[in-house]
Amino acid sequence: MYPIPHGGADPVLLQIGDISLTGTHVILPYGSYPLHGATWTIQDSTQVTEGIPVVAIVLAIVFAWFCLLGLLFLLMKERRYLGFVTVSVTGPGFHHTTHFPPGPQSGAWAANAVAQARGITALAPPC
Repeated sequence: MYPIPHGGADPVLLQIGDISLTGTHVILPYGSYPLHGATWTIQDSTQVTEGIPVVAIVLAIVFAWFCLLGLLFLLMKERRYLGFVTVSVTGPGFHHTTHFPPGPQSGAWAANAVAQARGITALAPPC
């Protein structure tokens, strides 16, 4: 199926990255397609690692010579978020994927946005 020219008559109801939704169309960077029959998927491949930051190790070594309280710096923790959150939309004649950086709330935000997109898609009239 070829992209449908979109003149902007319908307001944009939801935007997920570079994917926009109106009541009847999904607007992608390379065209506008009918929303009816679109399938939404989300994949959260975020990994959380926790470790001792380098500054805590340096401060523990420096202050260990002055007093043993410097070892308390080793109790400092640092969280790192690795990976990405992927949102994909597939329909008749199109497939598009957008990525989001990891974070403490990225997966929950993307899941909520995809749930809204699925609701809008369910209400879309067939073209």
